[in-house]
Amino acid sequence: MGVVIGRASEFFDFFVYAIASVVVFPKLVFPFVDPLTGTLYSFAIFALAFIARPFGTTLFMAIDRHHGRGAKLTAALFLLGTSTVAIAFLPSHDTLGSAVVWMLAILRIGQGLAWGGTWDGLAPLLAMRAPEGRRGWYAMLPQLGALIGLIIASALFAFFLGNLSAADFFDWGWRYPFFVAFAINVVALFSRLRMAVTPQYAALFESGDLEPQPVIDTLRSEGKDILIGAFAPLATFALFHMVTVFPLSWVFLFTSERPTRFLIIEVGAAFCGLVAVFASGVIADRIGRRRLLAGSAVAIAVFSGFAPQFLAGGFLGETVFMVVAFILLGISFGQSSGIVASKFTPKYRYTASALTNDFAWLFGAGFAPLAALLLSSHFGLSASGGYLLSGAICTMVALTLNRRLELAAAG
Repeated sequence: MGVVIGRASEFFDFFVYAIASVVVFPKLVFPFVDPLTGTLYSFAIFALAFIARPFGTTLFMAIDRHHGRGAKLTAALFLLGTSTVAIAFLPSHDTLGSAVVWMLAILRIGQGLAWGGTWDGLAPLLAMRAPEGRRGWYAMLPQLGALIGLIIASALFAFFLGNLSAADFFDWGWRYPFFVAFAINVVALFSRLRMAVTPQYAALFESGDLEPQPVIDTLRSEGKDILIGAFAPLATFALFHMVTVFPLSWVFLFTSERPTRFLIIEVGAAFCGLVAVFASGVIADRIGRRRLLAGSAVAIAVFSGFAPQFLAGGFLGETVFMVVAFILLGISFGQSSGIVASKFTPKYRYTASALTNDFAWLFGAGFAPLAALLLSSHFGLSASGGYLLSGAICTMVALTLNRRLELAAAG
């Protein structure tokens, strides 16, 4: 439960910012350009957090080594909460000029640095320490937090967009979810600190499973497996933003409907994704996690070839796209955590897993909304599927390479 609460708080912050990148920041921060260009600028700043994340891991691993896990989590969540709530106080470009762009970029980098520090290493460890035949089930549990965070964030924005006038929403309504994010971070902090002082957690730390190591040493020792691990879930992470962020931008920019209806569709589809995450645990325990991820990559590749066009099909098309995409996302994302963690040596496993997670999000998801919107706005919706297809191909190549390396090591 501690892991799920922690993940839900991180992803709530994440999605509050992502939704605001579409419906708020182009008008508030980039009113001097057309809406499409403003959204592309907004997505460029959105990507800064993913670039900053590995640097945050480096910084907070040092804090962990010198001052302990409690100090690391407190500092990281304080930075995350402060960066998030500070966004709620941003003035408009009309008030402050171009300085507001720099302020938003700095706060977004602060969020990225903090996310690097919130890594607790328990998601892959749950799968590794699970009873035989139950690893898929335990691997999916932390992933529930992501969709829970999305549901709460989307529902909040849908409520304010649906019940406030445009003037009130852009004056104060959009700021409220960022205040809620700060409150959720406080709850997550106490939940994680409570977990960090348990005898079981201390035992894991002393055994080396949660022991932080210098990033440079970890890259030297585990660099090859970190790279494979970063590309193994690429299809999943590319789909993650193709279904949660990009569709909202397309509907908002290229259709006449308000985003409220689409956010409600997203909430309903995310519940289907939650069921799919649970199903992934059962399926993975029957056929194996690697086989499930490979099958998911093939399904995502097929999905990329025809599904994006459904976004131009009105309410029915949008619903079909979102439900199918979230089911695919739930099945694949449910097993995407720590697929190669068991290959890391125990001494470096904690830090190596954190870096693998950072690079997977950077390569797979960080630029997905920007790339998808740029491609689709110039070449049509079908072009955005090309980005998704590239992620699926990378996943299949990484899983094949990982399997061959395992067979070579065994032989």
